[in-house]
Amino acid sequence: MTTFSLRPRGAFSLRESAEFGFGPRHSTVFDGTMRLAFCTDDLLHQVGVALTQDQRGVHGTIVGPGGRVAPVDAVVAQTARMLSLDVDAHGYEAVAARDPVVARVLATAPGLRPPLFHSPYEAAAWCVLSLRWNTRQAAAVRDRLAHTHGLSVEVAGVPMAAFPTPEQLLAVTAFDGVPPVKIERLHGVARAAAEGRLAAEEIRHDDPEAAMARLREIPGIGPFSASLIVLRASGVCDVPVQQEPRLAAIVGRLYGLPGPATAADMRRIGESWRPFRTWVGVLLRAASNRVPQAA
Repeated sequence: MTTFSLRPRGAFSLRESAEFGFGPRHSTVFDGTMRLAFCTDDLLHQVGVALTQDQRGVHGTIVGPGGRVAPVDAVVAQTARMLSLDVDAHGYEAVAARDPVVARVLATAPGLRPPLFHSPYEAAAWCVLSLRWNTRQAAAVRDRLAHTHGLSVEVAGVPMAAFPTPEQLLAVTAFDGVPPVKIERLHGVARAAAEGRLAAEEIRHDDPEAAMARLREIPGIGPFSASLIVLRASGVCDVPVQQEPRLAAIVGRLYGLPGPATAADMRRIGESWRPFRTWVGVLLRAASNRVPQAA
């Protein structure tokens, strides 16, 4: 086992991240440790990571098969991205200081930063699995795939399984409950990842529209899925959340509009959220229900 520490720049709550629900998972009860199991960005390794937090920062323990782990620096960097700890959040707090609505919501969820999918690769695989399935059904199949074809590892006393690497996924020719078309599309995701088309850093630093257009070239990845991968897997902070009816309704309510926010409303209101428009969109969706209706 290898340990590391991350020092958040700005407010951060590990509890908020853990209870948010990670990637496709439902919210969980936080016992002081956040447990992760994932395929690493190099697409060659799988690891488990146990995380705790104290006044000095966030502390992690990396667990690998037979005591072997992926390159530590890469695992630490990926973990930081997944928890949005690779970003200085003082600017996020400045957004709240000038926007009373954001301040009110953030006060109900102090330290909440967007928890991301483990990687664009895993986000794309989730998009394929979840198409026309409810979240519970897709999550159950995703977990069975991980336990059967990925890596099983014990993380802080809890058995977990990391999703298959692209190589492992390409070896799956059939799986109980998964129709052949989804297997074919999962293979397409695996091949795209192996070709470097799902690299987090490239997606993060590319023009968002161009990145989404390229993602839509992967079979099974439509406009919504491409947007999800960019917004919730690459680590972008300031790409506006568009064409999201639930967020439009939330903004309409919180900002006192006569109905759901229009596209023009979202552009106008979103100007005050720069350079954290993605973060604010996630915050409002995740915590607006904590704000009293009368507000």
